[in-house]
Order: sequence, then C-alpha cells, then structure tokens
Amino acid sequence: MTVRLDHVGVNVRDLPAQTIWYQGAFGLRTVFEFALEGPGLSAVVLEHPHGWRIELLARPGSAPGLRAPDPLTAALTEGYGHFAVTTPELDPVYAALVARGAGEAMKPGPSPEPGIRMAWVTDPEGNLIELIEKNAE
Repeated sequence: MTVRLDHVGVNVRDLPAQTIWYQGAFGLRTVFEFALEGPGLSAVVLEHPHGWRIELLARPGSAPGLRAPDPLTAALTEGYGHFAVTTPELDPVYAALVARGAGEAMKPGPSPEPGIRMAWVTDPEGNLIELIEKNAE
C-alpha cells in the first residue's frame, strides 16, 4: 500500500490573520479556498514549495480547545497536539518565527532522537509547532 501525508488541518479563530501569518512565517502560498455555507465553515489550503500543506479552517461559534504552553503539557490530552517541520538551520528559523509573533514554547536544544535538535513555538492563536533540525530537508 502506498500512502503519503497530504496535509495537516488546523482549526483557527481568525482565518484571514492566520492565513497571513502562516504564509509569511513558512513561505506558504494559497492553493485554494472554500466555504461550506450550511455550517458556515471557511477554509484555505496553503502549500510550501517542498509540497507539504496546511489547511486552515474556521467556523463561527468555535471555542478554543487545548492551548498547551509546551509539548509535555500537550501530551496530557489525547488527540492531535502539534505538527512538525524540518529545517537545516534551527536557531535562525526559531528566531525568525518569534520575531513574526510566534510564542516561545521551548527554546532550541537537543531532541530525544540522537543527533537531532528541536525547538517549539506556538502560532499567534496558541497552536504548537515543532521545529526539527536535520541536515537534509
């Protein structure tokens, strides 16, 4: 069986603001947008030049879910807790995201995976993002 991850869905409160933030923070471009009028759901799919995608979804009346301040706290709640991206240069990427308004959840340091470094940030709405330093993207 051949399968490949297509995208990660992130439910957000402010779709226009989060779209702008993700585009600027990760160099994503809009692939398409859609709306489902019945439930009032709006969404935008963003894509990175390397092919990974994020779908941002917003619906009126939504309520904040888990907003863990760090990955260890997030692991106390079952379900999806974060998504991760890789970079060959962890420190400048971490600094650039923080400069763009990302929250500092865990500063760059060693990963449990031997020879790998990691850091954690949150997007402006508090969603956790893991940054993993690898030599090849």
